[in-house]
Amino acid sequence: MKHKQRTIAMALTSVMLTGVAAGCSSGGDKPAAAGEGGTSAIKPATYTWLVGDRIEGPIRQDWEIFKEIEKKTGAKIEFQAVPATSLEEKKKILIATNSVPDIMHITNQEGREQGPEGVFLNLKTYLDKAPNIKKYFEENPEAKALATAADGGIYTVPNLDSYIGGKGFDHAWYLRKDLLDKYGLKVPTNMDEFYQVLKALKQQNPDSYPLTMFPPATEKKMGLYTVFLRAFTGIQGLINLNPDNDTYTFAGYQKGFKETLQYLNKLYSEKLLDPEYSLLTRAQYDERLISNKSFVTFVWKADIEDIAEKARKASGNADYTMEGFMQVTAPNVKNYQFARSVVNANGIALSNKVKDKEAAVKLLDFLIGDEGKKLLSLGIEGKTYQMVDGKPRYLESFGTSPFNGLRKDYGVWFPGIGSDFALARLAWESALNPRTKKVNEAYEPIIVPAPRGYAKTKEEQELEKSKLSNLDKYMDQKMAEFVVGKTPVNDDTIKEFIDQTKKLGLDEILTMYNTAYKRTYGGK
Repeated sequence: MKHKQRTIAMALTSVMLTGVAAGCSSGGDKPAAAGEGGTSAIKPATYTWLVGDRIEGPIRQDWEIFKEIEKKTGAKIEFQAVPATSLEEKKKILIATNSVPDIMHITNQEGREQGPEGVFLNLKTYLDKAPNIKKYFEENPEAKALATAADGGIYTVPNLDSYIGGKGFDHAWYLRKDLLDKYGLKVPTNMDEFYQVLKALKQQNPDSYPLTMFPPATEKKMGLYTVFLRAFTGIQGLINLNPDNDTYTFAGYQKGFKETLQYLNKLYSEKLLDPEYSLLTRAQYDERLISNKSFVTFVWKADIEDIAEKARKASGNADYTMEGFMQVTAPNVKNYQFARSVVNANGIALSNKVKDKEAAVKLLDFLIGDEGKKLLSLGIEGKTYQMVDGKPRYLESFGTSPFNGLRKDYGVWFPGIGSDFALARLAWESALNPRTKKVNEAYEPIIVPAPRGYAKTKEEQELEKSKLSNLDKYMDQKMAEFVVGKTPVNDDTIKEFIDQTKKLGLDEILTMYNTAYKRTYGGK
């Protein structure tokens, strides 16, 4: 399916939306019509919004961007903050009792399921009064597919993580370049050289485990199995979309699966791989890299500079350098990484009980429009970002991980509030340090579009619930047994593994994924 390119210029255009907000909790006053005094004539209205507190900062009622939103729309936001650990439970209770706040972020699946039950507002009814939302769905067919329920209604505006055709990605390989220089080693360019570099680092540092991987090992985008299965089989993880034929498949069915297990077992048995790879916490992972216990990893680009800075301070080694390098694959295996997904699994929704439905939709329309999303994703020009060569860039004072300060002090780029994270990442990546820019340039040719989201029927959801959990547990357990040598790697043991996955419903899951995917996009 051909997608319409969403341009940066569109993302940065500032359009004032007048006559947005009117009564919700305050009683349903009508917004001023165009030509009847504009925003200055809008009567105040208060909307409740459920959000989870985050480690980087608690929810605040006085964030400046929401004062700006109130000035422009007349809408005052009253946050209902809950601890992040209890947010999902709170959401479920509110949805089950049909007592949701005026505004909240939910999964698009929750919108499709609970919207027709009268919990969330059907936005489709109001699209003629919401030009920004209407335009958004026209330009994002994937978002429309994920937001549309079986009754044809639209109950969420899905969040964006990227723009169509974007080459943004989150993870890369990094190594201790200062040690490679010290020992006269070269950056690896294939899987054998990768192994030789690890082996050389081990020889120079006998108490180390040169390779450590981001926990958990089963992490779907960057865990040990995900990364190495992609390198040997061409499938990113145990079950995923094959980018060559746009079909979901199982890595165990691919040539190279046995080689993956043999390679990982060799790394483990020679103590080149952290022996606790399957048990690591995030704090332990960071400590491995900071304390000179590990030197090579696949990690978030956004995190690596913070880790390196902590290491320099802890060790006093000013030369400590984590530098990105190009991911490698086995011979004849396509080298690729999925770009960030365009559409997030979550979206913003309105309560079906909001007092003035039309006014609430107009507020949401403002937040989705250019001016509103700039406030939520960038903040206030001159205070949180500036324009450089036509692109937004967060101020240097926010550092290499700007989202921490932005969320804490401004409510900007805040999960559960913002919806266009593609714009936020654009502002972040335009100010990357030279090392990360170099990584982006190196990886860009191998970045391919991420698998598009799709809607499952209730029957498909039930199948997934009944089969996938046990299947995942079995596969993860068996992968660990292969890696650590508890189960030997040979044709017979691999056949037993695959036969058992089939008994647990593997082929049913694959058929369901492909059926739902093709139904959503017509095989295009």
